[in-house]
Parts: sequence; C-alpha cells; structure tokens
Amino acid sequence: MSARDTDESNRASSPIELLFDLTFVVAIAQIAGQLATNIEHGHGASAIIPFLMVFFAIWWAWMNFTWFASSYDTDDVPYRVLTLVQMAGVLVLAAGVPAAFASQNFLGVTLGYFIMRVGLVAQWTRAAVEDPQGRRTAARYAIGIVVVQLGWLARLLFTVTPENELYTVYLSFVILVSLDVSVPFWAEHTGGTSWHPHHIAERYGLFTIILLGESIAALAGGIEPIIRASGPTGTLVSVGVSSLVLVFALWWLYFMQPAGEGLALHRDRSFLWGYGHYAVFAALAGLGGGLEVVVAFAGGHSHISPVVAVYAVAVPVAVYLTFLWAVHAPILARVVIPLPLVAPAAAAVLLLPLAADAIGLPVTFGLVVLVVVATVALVVVRKDRGLRTLAARPEAG
Repeated sequence: MSARDTDESNRASSPIELLFDLTFVVAIAQIAGQLATNIEHGHGASAIIPFLMVFFAIWWAWMNFTWFASSYDTDDVPYRVLTLVQMAGVLVLAAGVPAAFASQNFLGVTLGYFIMRVGLVAQWTRAAVEDPQGRRTAARYAIGIVVVQLGWLARLLFTVTPENELYTVYLSFVILVSLDVSVPFWAEHTGGTSWHPHHIAERYGLFTIILLGESIAALAGGIEPIIRASGPTGTLVSVGVSSLVLVFALWWLYFMQPAGEGLALHRDRSFLWGYGHYAVFAALAGLGGGLEVVVAFAGGHSHISPVVAVYAVAVPVAVYLTFLWAVHAPILARVVIPLPLVAPAAAAVLLLPLAADAIGLPVTFGLVVLVVVATVALVVVRKDRGLRTLAARPEAG
C-alpha cells in the first residue's frame, strides 16, 4: 500500500467506491423517513437534533473512507475485505436509526459506527506499515481514531435519565464530535496525505446525487400509496411536478461549481470545503423528509398546518443555498453562485411559507420552487456573460 499520485490523470471513482456509496442509501432513507414521520406528528423540532446527530455518523464515516481511498486505494484483496467490513457497519448503523429517534437509544448507531471505524483503523495501520513516507501521518490517524472511538463506546455506559440527558447525550456528543473532527488536523500536522483534488470533487458530487436520488425515491414512495388509495388529484400532481423541478434545480446549482480546480489550487483550504459539506449534505438528506411531508399533506394524509409542511422543505433548501456558496468561497476566486444572489434567494425561501395559510400549500410550495429556478436562471445568465467577456478579451486586445 503506497500513496497514489496527486497528479494522476483521469482519476475516477472505482467500482468498489460506488458499491460502498450504495450502502449509505439505506441509512439516509432511514433518517429521512424518521424526520418526516416526526414532522407529520407534530414533533419536528424535537427530531432535528437526533437527525443531525445520526447524520454526523453517516457523513463522517463516508468522508473518512473517501479521503483515505483518494490517497491509498490499492484495490487489492485486503483493501476490498476491509471495505466490506465498513459497508457492514453502515447497515448496522441504519438498523439503529429508529431507536435513536424514538428513545435516544444510540446503541445500534454506535455499534455500526464502531464496525466502520475498525475497518478504517485497519486500513490506516496497513498504510503506516507499508508506506514509509506517510507512516507518521497514517499512524497518527489510526491512534486518533482509536482514542476517540473509545470515548464513543464509553458513552454507552451511562444511563440516560431526564435529569442527566443534557450531559450524557448532548454535551458528550458535542465533545466527541469535536475530538473526532480534530483527528485529521492532528494527524496531518506532520504531513498531508496524497488525496487527489479532482477525485475528491467527483466523490462529493456522487454523494450529492445519492442524496438527491433519495429525495426522488421519497417523492415516488409518498405519491404511490396516495394514488392507489384515492387516485391522482390536481394538488398532488402540482406538488409532484414542483418537487421534481426543485430536485433538478438543486442538482443544477451544485454542478456549476468547478470544485476540482479550486481544490487543486488551494489544498490548504480543503478542510473548509470538505467539512462545510456536512451542512450541504444534511440539508439534502432533510429535503427528502420534507418532500415526504409535503406530499402527505397534498394527499390529505397529514394534519399539520400548511405553513409547517412548506417549512419542512424551505428550511433545508435555504441551508443548502447558503452553504453551497460558503463551501466554495474559500477555494474559488469567482464563486459561480455569489452571495448577493444566494442571500436574497435564501431569505425569500424562508419567508414564503408564512403565506401558506392564506394562499394554500400548492401555490406557496410552487413559489418556493420558482425562487430556486430563478436562481438557476440568473446563475446561467451570469456565467454565460462571464464566458462571453473572456472570449471577447483577445479580440479587444
């Protein structure tokens, strides 16, 4: 196991990376479904923190695997077997999601996370043994992950009561997350890993597509039983079309950003870009739950207010727009989606749901989607003008 070349040409995601990603489909579907169920039963606010906590485990495990693979993907038998171990951990984590939402029981999630970390530690240990140049950094990664993982396991030993819930669940989570995300900083203090910028950009793009695909699956899964029970209605068709357009528009916005080139030029800012994607990815995972809520309301299967139903989509969309700009600003000299465009769009998305009681959910939801579509149109026009200006400069000279 030796470090891969950071300038390797035509570096693309491997088949085993794509297979690994598919295991996350189950976990993401679980947390999106749990979020939707809680919102529909009027417990949306109390479900946000468990959602963010469980999603951290999903995102962090995926990200750790992705950056390791970008540096040390040997694709031999030991590498594949250890990847299988991590995939098994993802499925165990997914099985523990309902208990985490229902009763703050994080045993299943922690066990799945532990299995994933066992596979990852074995990979880093192998890299430390077989790659002399990166030995110190790889060893620090392995040691750091083991130490923090012991903290996650120790957290299970405490009995949660209403009196100590703040400390045993939430404060301990914040402390352990802070330690977990600090491991790469500590490990790479003595030398960086050889991750490939264009490969990393592609991997993040593929995970974005998985999250958007979950939204489409949630949309189809919500519409199908309603149509089977009562047939299609104008409201349901309107919401379904608007939802599909929204997902497409969000996809369009993400892939306008040339992240690969930006990461190649600013490797020192990769932490800002990579860590900031937690908010981008969490927003897209939440969007899947929000679309389930909107569809259920449109089909008459939900008794929450239309304002709450539209906010279930508007909040993740606003977070997505804001952080899509924020994560790319440090690595791009000219962000394709600038803040003067993002800020008004996010504000409009957050204000529009207040009108749902007066004008109804289909119209309000359609206006939210229209704001996002208008943002795409303005960005396309702005980008086209920029390209024309660059093309005209040689002639002007």
